[in-house]
Parts: sequence; structure tokens; C-alpha cells
Amino acid sequence: MTIKHKITLYSSLFFSGFYALIAFFIVLSFSLFRAEEFKERLNEKALTTIRLLLDVKEVDNDLLKIIDENSIHQLYEEKTLVFDEYFNLIYSSLDDTKINWKRDDLLFLKKHGNFFKKEGKNEIYGIGHLNKGKLFYAIISANDNYGKSKLRYLTTVIIISFIIFLLATWIFTYTLIKKQLNPLNDFHKEISLINDLHIERQLPSDENSQNEIDLLSKEFNLMMKRITEVYNLQKDFTAHVSHELRTPLLKLSVQIENQLLEKYNGENIFLKNMMKEICQLNDLINSLLLLTQNNQTNNQEYEPIRIDDVLYNAIEKITQEYKDISIEYSIEESVAESPEILEIKSSSNLLEITFSNLIKNAYLYSENKKVQVKILQENNRLMLCIINKGSIIAENAEDILFKPFRRGTNAVDSKGLGIGLTIVKRILANFGFSIIYHFSEGKHKFLIKF
Repeated sequence: MTIKHKITLYSSLFFSGFYALIAFFIVLSFSLFRAEEFKERLNEKALTTIRLLLDVKEVDNDLLKIIDENSIHQLYEEKTLVFDEYFNLIYSSLDDTKINWKRDDLLFLKKHGNFFKKEGKNEIYGIGHLNKGKLFYAIISANDNYGKSKLRYLTTVIIISFIIFLLATWIFTYTLIKKQLNPLNDFHKEISLINDLHIERQLPSDENSQNEIDLLSKEFNLMMKRITEVYNLQKDFTAHVSHELRTPLLKLSVQIENQLLEKYNGENIFLKNMMKEICQLNDLINSLLLLTQNNQTNNQEYEPIRIDDVLYNAIEKITQEYKDISIEYSIEESVAESPEILEIKSSSNLLEITFSNLIKNAYLYSENKKVQVKILQENNRLMLCIINKGSIIAENAEDILFKPFRRGTNAVDSKGLGIGLTIVKRILANFGFSIIYHFSEGKHKFLIKF
């Protein structure tokens, strides 16, 4: 779980829990208020009934029942009972509702004066009232349907508002945190772009800002600046040494070539071997120079080139150098029908070096000196595939193939520098291209994705 998701979750849980606590307190308070208000209404009703029954001579039981039946304050499912001091029932309302009363209830009223309890849907209230020196008791039962409906409505509103509040809190918190952490995402993207080709890249930051991310960016830039200085010193040293080595090698190779031309014969094996060693050493120096060059390029600086033209040039030069090589070239029909797909912005010289290295590598480590070269298209993406047949390189060959001076077990008896594929990957990465190696069924496959 990401930081912004965690903060959003914890913030939403906190505010939602706090809101739920307040909502519960509101519902509980209203529930208690409803019960107390209904109790007062029952108390008023009970006392009114006793007074009408005992104090107003014109009111008898039948008239009192009519008054109860037509009262504007009529309670839902109301039932009223009135007892004299000897616990005799002297009045019962017309309502068919029954009250489950016991003599113990009247004794409780005589001792405590009143009681309030719940029985099923109804609530029962009992009260003792002293009238003209005599004690009378009233028990009234009713269902506070109106009050309960208001409580249900309030509860429903609270639940709906809680859900809306929860969603609003989550969306608002997530949006706010995402906006605040966007610079951190940009920080991560910029760091991921830093590599040996773009080591001098600086992260954007506001010099006057005291934001934690800007402060981190500034410190990171200072650190990368120091690393870049060390890296450039090492690169410059390698470049200077390589240049210094090339001069005497060039002079030596020229002298040997002159000797071979003046005194050429089939037995001059020593000079021939020396010339091969010098050429190999010269290749190593040129490769080191290519690796240490600052290849931070912009594709906008290059004119469009066609992949097939560069590939033809590379194949032509290799076939001249290696007479026994067999190259099987093919181009997918969909690519041939849309030649504009073959156009990319890159350096023809660097791509020719890339193709030459791959084809040469496939030839040198092939069992039958045959190399397959295919231009194809997949998901509107141009690709070049180079295949040769040979023995397995090593376990997890992908981890060593593109590292400098690392060679597989199949290259023990072959001459090579162990740096060609490193140069290939560096050139391709410099232009935003990628290369993938795969081995299956005795075939090595290098796939370049443009």
C-alpha cells in the first residue's frame, strides 16, 4: 500500500469514526428525549383522566370514554385504567388494547408514586394521585408511533449523511494528498531517468522553497553533482589513456603494413600475427573510447534514416570481411507494404556499429556460420531480430551478456573483447531503443525494439 493510500485510509477512518461517534450521541440523545417527552404526555393524560373522573361531577364513565375517544391528544393504541385506594378498577377506556398489570404494580405505585416501563411496542406509565384525602392510581399504556417515526427518520438521515460524509472525506483526502505528493512522483520519475548516459540530469527544485521535497531535491542534486564530477574524471582519464595508446599503435601498424607490402610472402607469419594482435588491441581502444564518450543525444538533432539501408551497409561490410558467412535476410510483408515504418531518427553510423556487432557476434558463435536477420512489426512497433544456432551461453545469460568484459562459456575458444554487446546496448539505450536476448531450442535470438 502506497503512502498516499495509507494516509487517505487512516484519515478517513479517523474522521468517519469521529463523525459516527457524534451521530451515535445525537441518536441516543434524541431517543432519550423522545422517551422522556412521551412519559410526560402519559403523565399528563393519566392525571387529566383522574381529575375529570373525580372532580367534575357532570362527567361519568360513559362521557369520559367519549372524551377519550375524541381527544385531539389521542395516543396511538392507548389504554387507560383507574383504580381506587383499594385497588378496585373504577375506569377503563374504550380501547381494546390490554394492559398486563398485576397487583404488584399497584403496590409499587403506592410505595414509589410512579413507574415507567416498556412492554412490546407499547410503553406503560403508572402514577398515584391523592384526591380529597384518597389515593387513586392510574395506569396508561400507549405506543409512541409518532415519536418513533421521527427517531427512525433521524436515524436514516444520520446513516445516509454518514455514508456521504465517508465518501466525501475519502475523495477529498485522496485528492488533496495526491496533489501534495505529486512532486514526489515527479521526483521518482526523474530519478528513474538517471543512468550512465544521463548522469548529469538535475532534478527540478525551487531554490526559495522550504518544502521537504524541494529540500530533498536540492540535496540530491548536490550529491549527483559530486558523483558526476568523479565519473567525468574517471571517463576523461580513460579517454586520455586510450588516445595516448592509439598513436603508437597506429605508427606500429603502419610500419608493419609497409613491411608486409615490401616483403610479402606466405611465410611471413610473425608479422601477420602481430598485425592481428595490433588490430585487436586497436579495436579494444576504440571500444573503450566509444563507451566513455558522453552520448547524451537528442533525437531531434538527427535526420530520419531507414533501418533497412543501414542494415544493408552493415551486411555488405561484414560479408566482405567474412567470406564464409551466410546471411538470410527477410522483411515482414506488413513492413514492406508500409515503408514509412522503417524511418526513425537516429545516427546511421552508430546504428551500423550496432548491427555489425550483433551480426558479427552471431557469426562468430554460430555452429553453421549462418545468421538470420528479420525486420518485423508487432503492435505497430518496428523490430529487428537476429538469430543464430549455437550452444547455450550460460545460466542467466541475460545478466552477463551486456556487461563489459563478461563472456559466456561458449566463447572460451573464441577471440573477442567481451565488450561488443555492451556497446550495442549503450548505443540503443542512448536513442531510447531496447534489446532483449532469448535462447530456446538451440537458437540465440537478439530482438531490438525501436
